[in-house]
Parts: sequence; C-alpha cells; structure tokens
Amino acid sequence: MKKVGTIFAVLVGIVILLGLLLPSQYTVTRSQIIQAPSASIHPHVNDLNKWKAWAPWKEDDPSLVVTLGNISSGVGAHQSWVGKDGKGSLTFTRSSPDKGIDYQLSFDDTYRCEASLHYDEKENDTLVTWEMKGDMDIPLFGGYFAVMMDGMAGPMFEKGLSNLKKIVEES
Repeated sequence: MKKVGTIFAVLVGIVILLGLLLPSQYTVTRSQIIQAPSASIHPHVNDLNKWKAWAPWKEDDPSLVVTLGNISSGVGAHQSWVGKDGKGSLTFTRSSPDKGIDYQLSFDDTYRCEASLHYDEKENDTLVTWEMKGDMDIPLFGGYFAVMMDGMAGPMFEKGLSNLKKIVEES
C-alpha cells in the first residue's frame, strides 16, 4: 500500500510540475486557399449576417442561439451567443476589404482572446488564414488548456474555412 501511495504522490507531483512549466499562451491557426479575389471573400467575412452560412458553430451545437448587435458589419459589428457549452460574444475591431478582419472574443464573460481572418491575395487566389491567440491564465491548469486549444478550435476553423471556400467559389 505504501508503494501505491508513493506512485500516486509522484504522479501528482509530475502533473503539478508540468502544469507550472507548460506555457499558458496559445495560437490556433488554419489556412485555406480560395480561388477568388479578397474583394469576393470580404463580404462573407465582414458581415455577421452572412456568418451563419459558413461558420461551423451551429453544426457542432444545434441549440446555439446567436443574437446580432445593432451593427452587423464592419468595425463595431457585434454578436453574442448562448449554447450547450456556455455563452460568448465577439466584436470586430478592424475590417479591411484587402486584408481581412480582427475581432475580440469573450467566453462566459471571463475569458477573452483575439482572433482574425486575414487575406493574402496571390494572382487569382487568396490565402485566408483564421487565427486565434490568447492566454489561459489559470493557475496550474492553464498550460494544459492551452495545449488542448489547437485540437479543440483547429478542426472548427478548418470546417469554417472549407464552408467559406465553397460559398465563395460557387457564387
């Protein structure tokens, strides 16, 4: 029994030590080439009314209820949502037809991060990059959550970019 207690204490110590050593900052980035100029992509990205056609969130959570703010496109555009995993909001902080958008995200009124959808136009194609950066400033466990962010948000970004590609290239 003493051996089991020692093994348990060592495992707990390793978990604590790793939690203290893991960085709490994270970046999730996904990109997709869309065969269209940024001017054809931007109307779908810049207008929150159009996000429901390509954003992947509703597919993952059919109970999701999205409420648009008074401004739905360009700088200041705002939406909030409530779903099975909590609530959140986003607000556009920058919008450029040539470069894309930046926005702030808030989850459950406590956790905030920065995100963007940027365009890099090359000849007849545009590389669209969706990125989210933040800091999981949670003592001991923040690093573990930061490590998991790519696996949680990355596939959603891939799905959204794929949906956006389809909509833009078919229009």
